[in-house]
Amino acid sequence: MIALSMAASTLAQAGFPEPMGQATLAHYLFLSAVLFVIGLVGFLTRRNLIVMFLCTELMFQAAGLALIAFSRFHLEQTGQTFVIFVLTVAAAEAALALALVVLLFRRKDSLSGEEWREMQG
Repeated sequence: MIALSMAASTLAQAGFPEPMGQATLAHYLFLSAVLFVIGLVGFLTRRNLIVMFLCTELMFQAAGLALIAFSRFHLEQTGQTFVIFVLTVAAAEAALALALVVLLFRRKDSLSGEEWREMQG
């Protein structure tokens, strides 16, 4: 009984992790590209600072998804480790951007990017 359970656990772990196929990688990369394009179009067409901020976050997530897909495809953890650093930088950027949006809203009572195009310093 013990030998059978040992053999089953060894067989279960023999193919772990299974290599990702080309078709699966293509699906992840396609989803990543779609998310990045949605974020880019949203950033270029919208004028609200909060929506522009959310679109940049969407582009960060799309890049992270592509890195994780490539990392899984090559059976390495390098891309996943890099995504952790990207998420850390994105969190710091989010805190800074939201503080800036609050400061700008207090000055002009508007979140329109058009009003802040030419800032006087």
